[in-house]
Amino acid sequence: MRSIKLLAAAALALIGGVTAAQQSATLAPTLAPAPAAKPLATATQPQPLIEGQVPLTKQDLDSWLDGYMPYALKTGDIAGAVVVVVKDGQIVTKRGFGYADVAKRTPVDPDLTLFRPGSVSKLFTWTAVMQLVEAGKIDLDADVNKYIDFKIPLKDGKPVTMREIMQHTSGFEEHGKEIMFFDPKNLTSLGDYLKHGLPNRIYTPGTTPSYSNYATALAGYIVARVSGQSFDDYIDQHIFKPLGMAHSSFRQPLPAQLVPLMATGYPQASADPVKYEIVGPAPAGSLASPGTDMARFMVAHLNQGAGLMKPETARIMHESALSVVPPLNRMELGFFETNINGRQVIAHLGDTTVFHTSLHLFMKENVGFYVSFNSAGKNGAVGGLRGAMFQDFADRYLPSIAPADGTVDAKTSAEHAKLMVGNWLNSRRQETSFMAITNLIGQATISVDGKGNLAVPMVHGLNGVPSKWVEIAPFVWRQVGGHERLAAKVVDGKVVRWSFDGISPFMVFDRAPASQSATWILPLLYASLGVLALTLLQWPIAALIRRRYKAPLALEGGARQAYRGVRIGAGLVLAALVAWAIGFTKLMGDISNLTSGSDGMLWLLQIVGAIAFVGGVLLAGWNLWLTWQGKRGWFSKLWSVLLLIATLTVFYVAWTFGLIAMTVNF
Repeated sequence: MRSIKLLAAAALALIGGVTAAQQSATLAPTLAPAPAAKPLATATQPQPLIEGQVPLTKQDLDSWLDGYMPYALKTGDIAGAVVVVVKDGQIVTKRGFGYADVAKRTPVDPDLTLFRPGSVSKLFTWTAVMQLVEAGKIDLDADVNKYIDFKIPLKDGKPVTMREIMQHTSGFEEHGKEIMFFDPKNLTSLGDYLKHGLPNRIYTPGTTPSYSNYATALAGYIVARVSGQSFDDYIDQHIFKPLGMAHSSFRQPLPAQLVPLMATGYPQASADPVKYEIVGPAPAGSLASPGTDMARFMVAHLNQGAGLMKPETARIMHESALSVVPPLNRMELGFFETNINGRQVIAHLGDTTVFHTSLHLFMKENVGFYVSFNSAGKNGAVGGLRGAMFQDFADRYLPSIAPADGTVDAKTSAEHAKLMVGNWLNSRRQETSFMAITNLIGQATISVDGKGNLAVPMVHGLNGVPSKWVEIAPFVWRQVGGHERLAAKVVDGKVVRWSFDGISPFMVFDRAPASQSATWILPLLYASLGVLALTLLQWPIAALIRRRYKAPLALEGGARQAYRGVRIGAGLVLAALVAWAIGFTKLMGDISNLTSGSDGMLWLLQIVGAIAFVGGVLLAGWNLWLTWQGKRGWFSKLWSVLLLIATLTVFYVAWTFGLIAMTVNF
């Protein structure tokens, strides 16, 4: 699934030669999966080539892939991949590269080897929804509470609708608990998952894109309830069967007959494999499918939903665009745009911890491109590779027909860049659990360089160097030497939101409010930790010095108690923060910990943290009162003030960013 960050992650090989499945030189037949089915596509009229365009033929595509993939996999330490390209209802090529199993040296078979396409699975859920919209069983704009057996509270007086779910604007905060794990014992029914994990809604519906696996699972649950079938049965009978996708399944664990076909997943090809990943919100990402089956699905959507829905229903799905930050890529109903070279492309990406996938449909050219990898690769190499393959494919076979970019004069551009400077919060975030701490440590920053140009460190090329930008229209920038665009929304002369093409359909960045800005909070927090650490260290050091010179502690009564108490408080505050750091690292280090099995640890951290953080403030306040009431020196009085500020700062961070939220629903 799209990386859960969590927001920390789901991260993005010893490679062999070409497999036997890659050696077929004949053009695949039209994908008509059953004799009784209507043809899934009709050939489009050949279009004349433009300057620089290479004909999309099997011979050229195979040569291009043979020069591209083996080296990319080997240098990226990626075990294997499957690539399928379709055009006009036919497979142009289907190729397997590298290994489905490194130890056994099992080659990837595009017809049979199953890969996990992660959030590309969502396209099947959205297709099922649209089939039921067509049947009159789901209203895209109705309150979804009418379809379910539990209640989703209103947000700002507004309900959740299916249209908002499909466009990721339902307002839900991010939800990561039981998103993915290895032990099937943690798997619950879809209904129980949704009822026990209901996230808060933090946005007015329809206003803010925030990618949601939970909302997609909710859509799958609605499919099951209104159809009277389980979600798995519905997908099997209404999508897989009509398209002839005989080797595909959403079921978890994987059906026994498909287990031998499943590719092994690896963090890196040179690392140990991982077990089969179980996806909690199954409709959002549990699919396992071979390349050829995915080709059938692409062909159906390229041919106006043939075999799945009526053309008018497919057009609603493919062309109901929501634009939040024009002119960037938009969200359709389930698909999102990855437009390139002036061409309309609808798509989806998908990630588990080890499988990484992209599917792109060039709608007017009737071309589909699909690639899936079974490794994240060295330093998450597959993330960049996946994007580069799509762009390089488009540049070779479907080059630009877009008009030339415009220009903005240097003075105006520098003024616009200055308006972008600041700290920004990702709209895909949590606000009501301990995961909100990532909103502090993970804020995006924008600055300007010495020449007044926009500097956005989080957006960079394959070389890891932050991209350079040139303004091509007011508050719209183009990546120098690349395809990416970045744009901002301006209200009353102030930039309030921005995004870039790669994420704009389902995530944006809003300016961090002053109360949450890392610009002042982090420096103050670091200074506060220094004050607390020095206070704690001074205690034993001063005691040793007094012992050495046989000097008594020159404090008595309450002042002596406050002196010791505030140092104990400093130690408790620091210990609580260290415990949180260890606990957070443990959670993010293994997806199996993102389950109810960690509830006890999380409750302990929150309860102990609340006692330490509140107690630290009370002790520091008591110490300050007695220090200023007594005949203490100026340094002691100053330090008592610093101690109170330090404990208040830690408490403020813990309160604002969820460390004492008292919930295990994250």
